[in-house]
Amino acid sequence: MPTPLGQIFHLYNRLGFGISYKEAKEIAHKNINEIVNGLIISSGISTYLSVIKKEEIQAFKETIAEGKNKVEVQNLNKMKTMELNLQWMKQLIDTKNVLVEKQTLFWHNHFACRIPNPYLLQELNNTMRKFAFGNFRDLLVEVCKSPAILIYLNNQQNKKEHPNENFARELLELFTLGHGNYSETDIKETAKAFTGWGFKKDTGEFFFNEKLFDFSEKEIFGKKGNFGGEDVINMIISNKKTAYHIARKMYRYYVNENVNESRVKDLAEFYYQNQYNTGALIKKIFSSSYFFEEENIGSKIKSPIELLVGLSRQFKIKYHRYEALFKFQEILGMQLFYPPNVAGWSGGRNFIDSSTLIWRMKLPGILLSDVKPTGTKVPAPEVEEKEETENNTATNLIGAEINWEGILSELTDLDFEKLIKVYLAKSPKPETIQKIKELTALSKKEMVLSIVSLPEYSLV
Repeated sequence: MPTPLGQIFHLYNRLGFGISYKEAKEIAHKNINEIVNGLIISSGISTYLSVIKKEEIQAFKETIAEGKNKVEVQNLNKMKTMELNLQWMKQLIDTKNVLVEKQTLFWHNHFACRIPNPYLLQELNNTMRKFAFGNFRDLLVEVCKSPAILIYLNNQQNKKEHPNENFARELLELFTLGHGNYSETDIKETAKAFTGWGFKKDTGEFFFNEKLFDFSEKEIFGKKGNFGGEDVINMIISNKKTAYHIARKMYRYYVNENVNESRVKDLAEFYYQNQYNTGALIKKIFSSSYFFEEENIGSKIKSPIELLVGLSRQFKIKYHRYEALFKFQEILGMQLFYPPNVAGWSGGRNFIDSSTLIWRMKLPGILLSDVKPTGTKVPAPEVEEKEETENNTATNLIGAEINWEGILSELTDLDFEKLIKVYLAKSPKPETIQKIKELTALSKKEMVLSIVSLPEYSLV
């Protein structure tokens, strides 16, 4: 049975970053299960980030080690982290394997990490890609061994004589069990179990230092033994609270931020019984009947990344200066590799304030129109100030190229009401639609720009 276009738009909004009208029509003859299965199969292919290539790693480390001063080292790290950010943004915009990028974005926020070392951040991101749809235990072990996480959560300072509880606390509260499902004693004893977990500074590889490990008996979750880090991870995984914590976050990420407890409990039990197979959990979510219920359509607020990437993909924008996207992320409140804290971005309404809402409404005009909006400072780095000329438009300043002729040729059979269904997950109020219609005799291009500049374009 063919799939209604509305369901295709909703599926791709959640499972990816949107889809064009033309692309949606091309797959509408398939049933929904075929479309979901195709996306999951293609998600097995991941392109690793490679701003700092293997053959460049040692030279990069030596450059940092030989830095004349801290400022020089800091500038190098900032530059490379921005390059890493923009490489991922380019990949998000260009990839055909949207689900692997969407799930990596989920893990990027779940295992939030912010350190001034782009190589270690790159390796952590690639670890998330490698295990994005695999066994959560395997991912958790590798993340806990990641030098980036060990640095960020101070486990380098976690030694038998002076245990540091920061890593243990975030492991239990944010990464696995969730708040309230452990005791302060569990945190203290878990910290002891992870003493000695560190890495070699010359290679950036995980290293277990027995000399720093606390071999004493520990009592964790009511069990006694000479537990090490992986023993604790096994106990965490055996606790159904972990399955619930992950399933709940996945439900909020893919379905609705207002949690349906019955559905989440069902997903958690499925996840647990399927040995924490993340790919299977995702398939169950997208194959469910409730995923397409009206209450779950247009119920989420796009993150700044979803907004930027979705707009770029829908209109096939070609950027000649990706640096502008780095600045837009900052303005909108979410820069990849720069989470606000270990809890990551709160998401939802936390992304919206008076300033960011205005920018969300201005963004389509800046990226898609031919005229630089009055009073808008276009954030394009390294662009010299010059007098306004015929070619000095917003899109030229940013280096954005849009083939409007091609886009409009795909929309010839659509009137204003149908365009709304293509670009908006939730229809605006009737008075808003009427007001736009009354402004002018809109051209098709003006109709599209008016629609994607509405606050409702931020809903998904």
